[in-house]
Amino acid sequence: MGSREDRSEIVFFDVETTIPFRAGQAFAILEFGAILVCPRKLVELESYSTLVKPADLSSVSTKSVRCNGITRDAVASAPTFREVADKIFDLLHGRIWAGHNIIKFDCARIREAFAAIGRSAPEHKGTIDSLTLLTQRFGRRAGDMKMASLATYFGLGQQTHRSLDDVRMNLEVLKYCATVLFLESSLPDIFTANSWVSPNATTRSRNNVKVSPEETKQNLSTPSPNIKFREQSLSPINGNIGAEVHNSFESMSQSDHFNMGPLIDQLSVENLQVDNNVEERPAAESSGIFLPPMASEGCSGYAGFLSPDEVLIPSVRASYVPFYRGQKIQLLHRDVLLQLYCTGLRVRFGVSSKFLDQAGRPRLSIVVGVPPSLCQVLDACDHVSQKLTEDSGSSSEWRPVVNRKNGFLNSPTIRLNIPTIANGDIAIYTTEIYQKEASGNDQKLVFCRFDPAELDPLFLPGTLVDAYFSLDLYDYQQNAGIRLVAKKLIIHSK
Repeated sequence: MGSREDRSEIVFFDVETTIPFRAGQAFAILEFGAILVCPRKLVELESYSTLVKPADLSSVSTKSVRCNGITRDAVASAPTFREVADKIFDLLHGRIWAGHNIIKFDCARIREAFAAIGRSAPEHKGTIDSLTLLTQRFGRRAGDMKMASLATYFGLGQQTHRSLDDVRMNLEVLKYCATVLFLESSLPDIFTANSWVSPNATTRSRNNVKVSPEETKQNLSTPSPNIKFREQSLSPINGNIGAEVHNSFESMSQSDHFNMGPLIDQLSVENLQVDNNVEERPAAESSGIFLPPMASEGCSGYAGFLSPDEVLIPSVRASYVPFYRGQKIQLLHRDVLLQLYCTGLRVRFGVSSKFLDQAGRPRLSIVVGVPPSLCQVLDACDHVSQKLTEDSGSSSEWRPVVNRKNGFLNSPTIRLNIPTIANGDIAIYTTEIYQKEASGNDQKLVFCRFDPAELDPLFLPGTLVDAYFSLDLYDYQQNAGIRLVAKKLIIHSK
């Protein structure tokens, strides 16, 4: 990989930690993951990840487990930080560091961990903090600019919230952002005319960027079972673009490594991959920010979800965003991606598995009743989405998201989808499912395999659930509409 004096690779890394629960308590690293990336081709050269046993296992509290899913049992037999410090030091020292919100969080945790074992921390050659960089260069068109929101914006799928998977997703997001910025700068008239970018979305300049307090909160991801992030593949948009971007690295290599502005402009469009069935695969999102203690939100980052009463109907609009097949439609509220939560929804019909996805797996869903306030919001979403779809020339039949047929005229319903993601030969739910205990606390339910029968007793008719969900538009086989994808479901105990 070259000597430490001349290390050209970029190292993308991410740490998962405990959550301090008393005054003076420090963070403890529970997981470290990193990939080495060639800066000329943006391909992965090497990867490393490990769970880490904290000095004090009691620091892995109930609050910590709820926040990131890493239990005491999971790390009890893991190596200590002292035992993996040499490997981590060798990966990081003398290289350019990259990650999402690493300057305010991950870098600080690395310094603290090395100080705790009496060793000097590794030093970087430069940093690429994609949260700050993309907020400056890409604007707020992806909403709150969390990693999961960016992945959803580009249709990259579910963020798995494990260190190694998250850094790979981070690299893919940077590639997509760079491709869009490159095309916009090369063909500004074409892209403006075709509304690939929301007309109200503005790209902030370096001189006047302001990062909100929400964006600077610590980034604590929530690990889910071992789900592999699917590397994405996309043939070059234009044969000359890849070569032009690639060649531009020759001049960039002579520039200052600390000035990361040119890097985001020059990122290669090579090796982007997409799922050919992406219309059939809802893009799920679950954020990874550090929130103050709240009843049901823990650290999973659902602060960006709006209740129906918080939605201003005139501020709901549909807009085109760039997509690998051209464009797709997203629903926005005040120019931020619209996602909703609603409490106390009553299950009308339990888990349905009669529909199949293209992999042949049952597409799971539940049907719940809808309060009038949510009906109004969803009807408005239907209206603006259907109009934009029809204006685009689609001849598909529009299917309203709220069902008022089949005798439910006075009791409208919606279908909440529970998506899955492949993990080797099995599938795992990407919806976070919790059980509300009598004490009022939410206990996360862990499922080791895909088994719809296992969900049946949880979603019996009459059961109340709190739902956090996204609104994903589809236009497939002459049918179009809005698919409600459950990100988090909290089941009320009877």
